[in-house]
Amino acid sequence: MSFDGAATATASGWDWQLQAAWEQGEAYLHPLYLQAGPVLHARGQVGAEQIHVETASLAMEGVQQLALSASASRNGFTLDTLAVSLAGGDLAVLGPRWFAPLLAPALVERLRFAGSMSAGLTMKAGVLTGVDVVFDQAGVSLAGAVGDRGLAFGPVSGHVPWQANAPTQADLRIEGGHWEALSLGAFDVSAHLEGERARFSPMRVPVLDGVLAFEGLELRRLAEGWQGHAGVVLEPVSMLALTEALGLPPMAGVVSAALPGVRFGSGELTLDGALVVSVFDGYLHVTGLRVSEPFGLASHLQADVEARHIDLGQLTDAFSFGSITGFADLDLKGLELVRWRPTRFEARLASSPGDYRRRISQRAVQNISALGGAGAVAALQRGLLGMFETFGYRELGLRCVLANGVCDMAGIPGGDRADGGFRIVRGGGIPALDVIGYNRRVDWPELVGRIQRVIEDNVTPELR
Repeated sequence: MSFDGAATATASGWDWQLQAAWEQGEAYLHPLYLQAGPVLHARGQVGAEQIHVETASLAMEGVQQLALSASASRNGFTLDTLAVSLAGGDLAVLGPRWFAPLLAPALVERLRFAGSMSAGLTMKAGVLTGVDVVFDQAGVSLAGAVGDRGLAFGPVSGHVPWQANAPTQADLRIEGGHWEALSLGAFDVSAHLEGERARFSPMRVPVLDGVLAFEGLELRRLAEGWQGHAGVVLEPVSMLALTEALGLPPMAGVVSAALPGVRFGSGELTLDGALVVSVFDGYLHVTGLRVSEPFGLASHLQADVEARHIDLGQLTDAFSFGSITGFADLDLKGLELVRWRPTRFEARLASSPGDYRRRISQRAVQNISALGGAGAVAALQRGLLGMFETFGYRELGLRCVLANGVCDMAGIPGGDRADGGFRIVRGGGIPALDVIGYNRRVDWPELVGRIQRVIEDNVTPELR
């Protein structure tokens, strides 16, 4: 570190000027890692009671101009006023070195920045009184786990002014982004800022060929951190576009959802009331939804899910599972996902009540049988399975209680057999057909693997 300075006596004290250059070395000042390079030029006055920094400029990588002025009391050296201005800030340099360690130290390794910004900041008596930020083609991204796309927004341009004692208006234009595999279109963000509260105008974010609409979005800073709430509606998105984006088999129809009350804060998102999703001519009803660290590597989700009147024809066609006509209900209680993978739930699938056509194809019988492994069978009253293309059925049902990586399985209530088997499908009509499982405890990863294999291959069941 090198210094060069001078001071001149005046009637009221001293006029001073200083030049300092950090020429080599490194330093760690938690949470910042600093490197040599900055050069400081400053001048001001020292009086009997105050120290004034009339002007100071700092030359450093990633900044066209950084200047400040300040005054401090010599009695206890308390900061009376401070004004800082930044012009031409390169976010690719400033973001990982300064903003990420100060604002989100846990995410430093995953955050990326782009574009430029200018900013101003004022303080009085040690209290922040104003911030003014202008973004120019800025961008920010949060990398996901290995193989995931994470979260990204940008380019972002616009103006965010804030005053501690006066209302202001912030306006941003976000040209797009993505959340994992879901692409987001361009949208505008307008917010009324007043003190430590931000109230947003209705916001519409294009998602694939639909729209994610926010109503009543409000953020407030409390002692425990930022908290907020909003109403969210997903306007219809085609299942074809959604499944293509997620790398799933193509599905027909649309998906829409309504979340009347969403609260978030301290790294947690909570749903007030119920989430209703329309899909496969039926609906999902989600309650008790709570997500911790939704964008973190240790994300955790809890919820209870009810699915009603799901069209099995659309569902099985989408996954090339064979053909099952009819409708089904699903109860999924105590669902827990860790890093978006199931770790615990109690699931029960059953035929929906009502009078409707109930047929199951030969391939669907084969695939259901294959899910049970070597112990599963398709039992026919007469003849051979291969003689018929479809069969009638009276009901189907399957239960899985997942815990500690093991699925405890059962079939239709009251469908247990004396030989230890459980009915998954109860036949109806001629020929009568039952699908029977015998393996009641199945390793969850193995079960998922079986589902994937039976979709990809035409598995032949064991017959008797």
